[in-house]
Amino acid sequence: MSVRNLVKLFAPRSIALIGASDRPGSLGATVLHNLVGGGFRGAIHPVHPTRTELAGLRVVASVAELAAAPDLAVICTPPATVPGIIGQLGERGTRAAVVLSAGLAQARDERGRSLKQAMLDAAHPYLLRILGPNSAGLLAPGLGLNASVAHSGALPGRIAFVSQSGALMTAVLDRARSRGIGFSHIIALGDSADVDLGDVLDYLASDGETASILLYVEHLRYARKFMSAARAAARSKPTLVLKAGRVPANVRAAASESGALAGLDDVFDAAIRRAGMLRVFTTEQLFAAVETLAHARPLHGERLAIVANGAGPGVLAFDALVCGGGSAAVLAPATLERLDAVLAPGGTRANPLNLQGDAASERYARVLEILLRDDGLDAVLVVHAPNASVDSADVARAIAPIAQGASRNVLSCWLGGDSVTAAREIASGAGMPTFDTPEDAVAGFLQIVHYRQNQNLLMQVPPSVSGIPASERGAARALVRGALAAGRYLLSDPETKAILRAYGMDLVETRAAASVDEAVVAARAIGFPVAVKILSPDVMHKSDVGGVALDLDSEQAVRAAAQRVRKRLGELRPDARFEGFSVQAMARRPEGHELILGAATDPVFGPVILFGQGGIAVQVADDHAVALPPLNAVLARDMIDRTRVARLLAGYRNRPPADMDAIVAALVQVSRLVSDIPEIVELDINPLLADASGTIVLDARMRLALADHSASTLDRLAIRPYPRELEETIEFGGAPLLLRPVRPEDGPAHLRFFDALTPDDVRYRMFVRIRELQPSQLARFTQIDYDREMAFIATRGGPDGLPETLGVGRVVADPDNVSAEFAVTVRSDLKGMGLGRILMQKLIDYCRLRGTREIVGEALPQNTRIIGLVKKLGFEVQPAGEEGVRSFKLVLR
Repeated sequence: MSVRNLVKLFAPRSIALIGASDRPGSLGATVLHNLVGGGFRGAIHPVHPTRTELAGLRVVASVAELAAAPDLAVICTPPATVPGIIGQLGERGTRAAVVLSAGLAQARDERGRSLKQAMLDAAHPYLLRILGPNSAGLLAPGLGLNASVAHSGALPGRIAFVSQSGALMTAVLDRARSRGIGFSHIIALGDSADVDLGDVLDYLASDGETASILLYVEHLRYARKFMSAARAAARSKPTLVLKAGRVPANVRAAASESGALAGLDDVFDAAIRRAGMLRVFTTEQLFAAVETLAHARPLHGERLAIVANGAGPGVLAFDALVCGGGSAAVLAPATLERLDAVLAPGGTRANPLNLQGDAASERYARVLEILLRDDGLDAVLVVHAPNASVDSADVARAIAPIAQGASRNVLSCWLGGDSVTAAREIASGAGMPTFDTPEDAVAGFLQIVHYRQNQNLLMQVPPSVSGIPASERGAARALVRGALAAGRYLLSDPETKAILRAYGMDLVETRAAASVDEAVVAARAIGFPVAVKILSPDVMHKSDVGGVALDLDSEQAVRAAAQRVRKRLGELRPDARFEGFSVQAMARRPEGHELILGAATDPVFGPVILFGQGGIAVQVADDHAVALPPLNAVLARDMIDRTRVARLLAGYRNRPPADMDAIVAALVQVSRLVSDIPEIVELDINPLLADASGTIVLDARMRLALADHSASTLDRLAIRPYPRELEETIEFGGAPLLLRPVRPEDGPAHLRFFDALTPDDVRYRMFVRIRELQPSQLARFTQIDYDREMAFIATRGGPDGLPETLGVGRVVADPDNVSAEFAVTVRSDLKGMGLGRILMQKLIDYCRLRGTREIVGEALPQNTRIIGLVKKLGFEVQPAGEEGVRSFKLVLR
């Protein structure tokens, strides 16, 4: 993960155009025209071997003749020349380049390398960052920078648009300009040989000129890197994704139903949800959503109240809400009583409220004030249709100050054309999300709802330690190793169930039998009635080959059934291997629901978990949800709620609800299983029978593959789990004190910790005076990605029973894990008691464990405590920069 030198790419002060031209239609001429016409305030240096002047600018013949190294180079020369140019630029001191040239991946140099690899090799010694090749360029309208092949410039604004398609970039640019939408950056990634989506997200997440981020994505290569950057970006600003390739050209082969059901787009959708971003499906939705989220307040619930000046518009909005899966607010009796004094005769008292066509601005305002006092709703949609007796602008002016002062979202819809233009402008100026139709308004509200749901998922950080006893995990791993040693990659039914049992799953008693006689013996031991099933690694669905016999209540019935299913296998699948029989106790659960729990391995995101409606028609029903492990109870419950079968599980008529806690526990255990044992690449539990008394596994299938044990098993996961193994309890001040990594739920305690710091302590830590933490700062401090940084807190229970944070030690390593910057802060009333040294030692031990080479930091000269502490710990202390700032360095290896 690297943002090194990206400021030179996205905010350069000088630019060299290598391959500048005045030949009409050429790449060099197009980019030169855009650079000059964009109003870039820095220096522009065209490079051409024979020309002396282009577009009124002095031209030099080569990189070597540039008077000084430019911050950014834009290259549009033939592919074979690019690696050499990159090497020359790096040697001169340039640290960023946009390569517009295409075809570098296909062409080879004299050493047999692709030109793309040769280009990267040339850039590496200088840490020169490359956007492209085959990029359509970039724009930073606030700087007047247009280093692209776009046919027009962009308006300045606060939206960043990042695209993996140059064609879509130019199309969006054209559309946005016609609608007056401005951008902080527009970036076409091209082939992403160096700078990729994760790098750009990292840069934009901390860019002060960017308020929201839009992504157009076609493919991903590095899931962990993307998820790490996406989660960091989504914590600080709305991040929206438009993904192409929803329908795959071909269906990948899978040995399990989970593998077949967990399609590529399902997995990508699960990743977007878990990253706290919002997915949209059209370019129109992309811009509508960013405008909506930019104006939206934090949503604490999902209940919407609708107010309209006519039955039709209100009902259209209500229908869109219910059909879209939204929740309609139920108004409290006290609210209805207050509304009675305001509503005209004939108006409705229920949601949606009909104020009648002649509703004046005062009625709108009074009704909105009453609704916002009702704790049973979370947002209000105001719909207004033009009326000859009521000025729409007056209505907008009446509700605007109420909406501005409300703690909840107020959305507005102004039906009509030119006559409501002024009302739309007033409402939008007041910060209200504003729409043209009731359906669009409800869609906007649901986008806020979905965004809130995804942000809640972003907060979930399940632990890395599974909680399964070591002996049970060891037994499960031994079964897996034994099968692989024997060259078997599909576990038998009894083996699969033994592993599931080790991970706490409830199963029907099952025994394997190699022959008919053994099947009879197994049935006698289990007790009648039993089921007999064929065992064959080549058959996914046993019932398809007549390989299942149920309710066998005697030895004779078992013998006859075993002979019958064996014969049927030979007739229908003579190529299938026969490995015996599985004999099971019959599970008598007449009110049980058949579910599927499973796991598969995505080529990009690694292990994924699947849940849905099970049974023999599982693929036809196509009712399932996918999520990325690790899971906790909140994430598992979200999976269940996203399926249609969840409504059946909730109970109906005389059928009691299923034990949802047991289903959630089963999902969490499957997540722990695939996280613990990397060799498990596919798993089907189908059916998992669930009813009011719990869950029980009836049938299961597990496929293995050799795993790479040179890396941690957790490296397979797209999301790094909470590292519980780093927790440590020590004694401090005569009482136990827990040192552990920070978690998102530490936010309230972090605020109290910040409030307990003196102004000087805040300035020593941040080098500036800050009165209070902003939400984005709080998120940045408590919602960290454990792949890229670590923050240890010292915590204990406070006098009020709430957890309190006494100190924080934080370290952030560079992308190459060479250097890590630290910061330590102790609550002001606890200074001088040794807590700073404890936290500092914790950081040093952690960095040694990670193999970091050195720890560095800075402090103001007045911060004598930290300067004295690091000297005692062996740090080298030197003056650095202005104001007497001291720099620290401790070499670890």
